[in-house]
Amino acid sequence: MDYLTTILLMAITTALINNMVFHFFVGNCPFIGVSRRLDAAFGMGAAVTAVTTVAGLLSWAVTYYILAPNKIGGQVLSAPLTHAVVQLFRPGYDGVVDLSILSYAVYIFLIAWAVQLVEMYIRKFFPPLYKAFGVYLPLITTNCVILFTCLEIMRHASATSGAEQWGLDKTLIFAFFAGVGFLIAIVIMAGIREELDKADIPKALRGPGITMVLAGILSMAFMGFAGVDRGLEKALHPPAKETAWIVALPTTQPAQGPQGQAPTSAGAPRQ
Repeated sequence: MDYLTTILLMAITTALINNMVFHFFVGNCPFIGVSRRLDAAFGMGAAVTAVTTVAGLLSWAVTYYILAPNKIGGQVLSAPLTHAVVQLFRPGYDGVVDLSILSYAVYIFLIAWAVQLVEMYIRKFFPPLYKAFGVYLPLITTNCVILFTCLEIMRHASATSGAEQWGLDKTLIFAFFAGVGFLIAIVIMAGIREELDKADIPKALRGPGITMVLAGILSMAFMGFAGVDRGLEKALHPPAKETAWIVALPTTQPAQGPQGQAPTSAGAPRQ
């Protein structure tokens, strides 16, 4: 139950409370550029979710096994594959090899590879959607949501960052719901912009002006989700009822004198 609660809270926090677009302000270019039509926005959100999940999985595997040191048995050691290669050329070397400096280059390569996979899949099975994306589909490679997700995964895969270390399960949950958060944001924006096409908007606000105003209002609206995780955690795990930790000690009742008079210090009634 605790594990399921942790996963549920992590999903809600990633998709709504710490939404990539409205909380961290990353991925704004496709968020503004592809939110004119609802169908294209949904397709872009789904594609970003798929790429984020694949790239997150690959980045965790590369970080854990090659780039970043791991903590095993309370001791910080080199990544397993890196340690094996070092031992092959320098047997007996017990130093920690940290290759995290290569993370940006490696992650960009992995993201580009994941985008190519998704692009080939959409072009083969969804040609109308591929045409609707236009230039924005290759631009997923430079989507800050994906790179930000990979860097956050690196922070939680390394033993030297001080953050909680994630396994593959938490990494997949985080990567998937980071994309779902982007999907929610862009679909909401697209729905509002389609309705605005029928509205009489002042000329000075048409186009990017009203879009930026809407983005600000949506960002403030998503701030209302702050604290939902704590309330949900309390609902799923109510605090235990307070128990009486003070035990009433038996007290000796003073002996009552005759006719209800208070006893003296010697126990004898006053005259």
